[in-house]
Amino acid sequence: MSATLERDTAWRVLAYHLIMDAPTSIFVASRLTRGNLIFPTQVEISPTSVTLRKPHLVGKLEESIHMAHVASIKILTGWFFSDVVIESTSGKDPMVCHGHHKGDAVEMKALIEQFQSEYYRGDQRAPSQPAS
Repeated sequence: MSATLERDTAWRVLAYHLIMDAPTSIFVASRLTRGNLIFPTQVEISPTSVTLRKPHLVGKLEESIHMAHVASIKILTGWFFSDVVIESTSGKDPMVCHGHHKGDAVEMKALIEQFQSEYYRGDQRAPSQPAS
């Protein structure tokens, strides 16, 4: 192998590991809300995608949207809890996450917007840490 090809391969491996080791945030819905009593819904936000997991007695439903395909994020706020609606660019079947604390809903929206900004800016460095 030539030195250039080895260097290129090394950079690709490094970039892959930086992305795979990037921080992800998982938000779990409150058990006090509809549909979350036994198996609460989980939303995982990573620099590359948003994943909704709805566990069931047997198995789970898992939906994922790449950051490039997230069109909008809506927060429907109640007295104590919020519902988060994440729409894709296709406009069909948005992700609906019931029963998150208001602070978590706002943090979810901020994280998605942050990761989208980094994605569209074309940052080649490791994704930044989520806001704490």
